[in-house]
Amino acid sequence: MSKIEAVKIHPIAAPLKRAQRTAFEPRKDVTLILVEVVTDDGLIGYGQVSSTPMKDIVPWIEKFAAVITGMDALAYTAVWEKMFRLTSPQPDGGGGMSRDKRPQIMGAIGGIDMALWDIAGKAANKPIFRLLGAENVPVFTYATGGYYREGEKLTACADELAGFVANGYKAVKLKTASGPLKDEVQRIKATRAAIGSDVQLMLDMNAAYDLATCIEFAHAVAPYDITWLEEPLHWYLQPNDFLRLAQASPIPLAHGEREMTRFTARNFVASGAVRYMQFDATRYAGMTEALRVAHMADQHGVLISPHHAPELHCHLVAAFPRCGHSVESHGSHERDPIWQGMYTDRAEIRDSYVYMNEKPGWGYEVEWDFVRKHIA
Repeated sequence: MSKIEAVKIHPIAAPLKRAQRTAFEPRKDVTLILVEVVTDDGLIGYGQVSSTPMKDIVPWIEKFAAVITGMDALAYTAVWEKMFRLTSPQPDGGGGMSRDKRPQIMGAIGGIDMALWDIAGKAANKPIFRLLGAENVPVFTYATGGYYREGEKLTACADELAGFVANGYKAVKLKTASGPLKDEVQRIKATRAAIGSDVQLMLDMNAAYDLATCIEFAHAVAPYDITWLEEPLHWYLQPNDFLRLAQASPIPLAHGEREMTRFTARNFVASGAVRYMQFDATRYAGMTEALRVAHMADQHGVLISPHHAPELHCHLVAAFPRCGHSVESHGSHERDPIWQGMYTDRAEIRDSYVYMNEKPGWGYEVEWDFVRKHIA
């Protein structure tokens, strides 16, 4: 039995060349927590947390590490359940972790869990997708762009996404919903014209709209052949509101990257409110929970298209040939300098597909010089 001996935490930050924003959220840098779990027999697994803020997540990883040290590293479900139980009050008076830190707590659980899956693959000498019973098949990926940048012309996004298509992408996603409706329609119209009619075009709205405004938006942009509207509604609007939007919108909905567990994700899936589920294992709860969400989506005929980390989520999508739709990539090297610099080897992206390798675990090697240079 491989026992958990140590958990090491590497918070990383790298500046963006140019500040950018989604509909309302500015960003000057990118961050990531690399979680390293070491076993008593020498196995090392790596997990990632893409949630924020790092200064709040790191202490929770440390707290969980103290609890799980000595446990069987291959019993990732048992470890996950032990950590998750601590988020609620316990009969002995323990548990009941801070309610206002739930996102950070679930991020911490996810980072450790991802590392344990890496260990499981390395112990079996198999990549994760083979542990899941999947074939080594290319996994479809799309490129995200069109972030808002100060000083750019309104339709700069069209040129950017056309560049992604020129580089081989068959689907692209545009950040939208920041400006007046007429401006957003202009951006979307220009982007569709620039990428051509054969390329899928998704819209990422980052929770910008109320229900009535979103219905108006959906009908205004529908002529431009939109694959999905992602995170369309304000954070407080829930599955019933999404269902009303789905019934009124000519465009399918995508959602799930901000859902922290299967218990909230299931309401979006089972209600029929979303066509694409985007649960992110690196943001919250890890692979153990993402797999549960994927099975639930499969049972309800909902497609899975996980948010972020294509080199990791490709394993999950490959394991669901009926409902596995795609993974998200960044079309520009400038968008995520950590993703560009942190690996010496990983799954390869070309011509709108992720090509997995046969290395055990997640299949990547860490570029430690880069990590050490960017420790936050």
